[in-house]
Amino acid sequence: EIYTLSLHDALPIYRGAGPGALPRRTPGCGQEAGPEQSLGMETAIVRVRTGTKPAVRDITGECAEFAASASAGGDGLLHVFVPHATAGLALMELGSGSDTDLLAALDDLLPADDRWRHAHGSRGHGRSHVMPALIAPFLVVPVLGGRPALGTWQSIALIDLNVDNPDRQIRVSFLG
Repeated sequence: EIYTLSLHDALPIYRGAGPGALPRRTPGCGQEAGPEQSLGMETAIVRVRTGTKPAVRDITGECAEFAASASAGGDGLLHVFVPHATAGLALMELGSGSDTDLLAALDDLLPADDRWRHAHGSRGHGRSHVMPALIAPFLVVPVLGGRPALGTWQSIALIDLNVDNPDRQIRVSFLG
């Protein structure tokens, strides 16, 4: 069975009561939010040191810890944002060579050479400013029961090609 949902209907968390179960609405959905009702949001900054060479850093643990605390074991959305013009975020498998493969692919697509018009900093620095157009600086993950609802092999990764700035901040926000 297929349900057609409005924007307000897309916000509830669905709890299956078996095949054909209808979605349950969460309080406040489908209504104008007044000053007395809102979806709560919490936010925090995670600091990551990426080093002096291009890096893929696993930040799944920090995101999961924040989601557990901010959600108090409930459901909602985890928004992850890196407020830097030279970094991005990805949901991907890590530790199996995929991180090295990604860096190699980015080297092929965005070589660290002198072709870039944005030419301050280290050689090839301009590529770091192009990368966020390919790997977005944000992502959203559902949180169910206080845990990010990631697939079996998915991790949350910070992608950083900028060797001139080894210190990164990541803003994590929970909406629920």
